Amino acid sequence: MTTRITLPDNARKSVATLLNTRLADAVVLASHAKQAHWTLRGPHFLTLHELFDRVAEMAAAHADDLAERVSTLGEEAAGTAEMAARQTSLPPYPTGRLSEKDHLLAIADRLGIYTNGLRADIAEAERTGDPVTADLLTTLAGQADKMLWMVESHLA
Repeated sequence: MTTRITLPDNARKSVATLLNTRLADAVVLASHAKQAHWTLRGPHFLTLHELFDRVAEMAAAHADDLAERVSTLGEEAAGTAEMAARQTSLPPYPTGRLSEKDHLLAIADRLGIYTNGLRADIAEAERTGDPVTADLLTTLAGQADKMLWMVESHLA
């Protein structure tokens, strides 16, 4: 797709590629958080059930922001479940009966991978001369960092 954004084509494609990886991670993170939300059992059910729902909502909102930025740059957002499964950097979610702590650890691990990926991509967006994408990634990383803190607080 053509655009009047003055970034060179190679910069737009490079940034879109990293954004699509984070998009895949956000889509998968949302599904992992919902899996935890749906399968959780234990004495802290309500608190963790609501926490995992907040993680899923944040990840879904991030996916929307990331996909819209890719589209804004004139590239194709790769946001289907199938595309996300192929491109994500997140490991598969554990299956079977998990304890509350196991769910917390699994979500914390995936949130950590996601937020650290966002942070690494800030520098790449800056290197390509795209401060708008760098700003978006900075905002999303700050939100993900805070959510990670909330999850990790239950592991103390």
